Amino acid sequence: MTTVSLTDVASYLPGEPVPAEFYTEYPGAEDKLRHHPMFKVPPLRHHVAADETNADMVERAVQPLIERHGREEIRAVDVLLVHSQLPDLPFVGAGTEVARRLGLNPEWLVDVANAGCASFVYMLKLARQILTTTDAKTALICNAQSAAGQWFTQSQVRRLAQAAIPGDGCGVGYVTTSSGAPVLDAETRHIGSYAGDMTLAVDDGRKYWEPGESQLRIAFTDAGVAKVLARGNRLVPEVVADLCRRLGVATADIDVLITNQPNRTFLRNWREALQLPAERHLNTFDEYGNLFGAAIPVTLDRAIRSRQVQDGDLVVLGGFAHAGDFAGAVAVRWHGGRD
Repeated sequence: MTTVSLTDVASYLPGEPVPAEFYTEYPGAEDKLRHHPMFKVPPLRHHVAADETNADMVERAVQPLIERHGREEIRAVDVLLVHSQLPDLPFVGAGTEVARRLGLNPEWLVDVANAGCASFVYMLKLARQILTTTDAKTALICNAQSAAGQWFTQSQVRRLAQAAIPGDGCGVGYVTTSSGAPVLDAETRHIGSYAGDMTLAVDDGRKYWEPGESQLRIAFTDAGVAKVLARGNRLVPEVVADLCRRLGVATADIDVLITNQPNRTFLRNWREALQLPAERHLNTFDEYGNLFGAAIPVTLDRAIRSRQVQDGDLVVLGGFAHAGDFAGAVAVRWHGGRD
């Protein structure tokens, strides 16, 4: 079987850090969920500029890959997979615009709409499948998150507990048919029974695309939050443990675990369930907030640059999406060769 490697990763964070006070001291910033563990506010996050798009962020995130591997090598990728947490246009994903900006002509181009906060895991699995079953040799996978500086800064939404948690950013991965940093295996689950449990709310009852004065928000309730906490606490350790069993290693032998980062409660519960110390479960929550799908590649890139990931490390990436309708984990034996 062809060996596929996560050869490199890169990332981009927009603008200057935004302090928590941007939300917590906003007029009317009171919410019954404000002190719930799900909504403990990170000190900092980043926001996209008013005119900054998902394609803008991907283009900027890819630049370090171009510098390290050469423009022509990146332009020659066979597969382009893109997940945009908040699409810039209805009907249109960011993939074709990314291809235009970067001068790509991929045989495979997919805008991945599902898998949310764990979409980097899912796209890495998709890339591996395509590269092992077709003539494709290289892939670029991209996660762009732009909701924090747009959706969550709306005047009515900004006062809610949910608004202070997200941050914006973009992470990308370069995947090749090589043995440098092999993708060892992946475990993914689509759980249809939870698919309808993440919902949106508007005060006037309109459909999200209809005109009106109320602002779109996530419909968090006490009961709904309790369900998500219970599912998330269970799902991520389960998929990571099942992945490790297939690899023949104990979860305690993971050198580096990087997950999505909805809040500190999940991060603590996951590492405790997997018997990992905090220094081996890396996150950027306090600096960048909940980056949704971009959290895994952004955190992995920062960890490599800061040498928290060493040559030969068993790196496991994992997470869950939405209210639990997807969960996944993937293992990589890291050999990056980066300075």
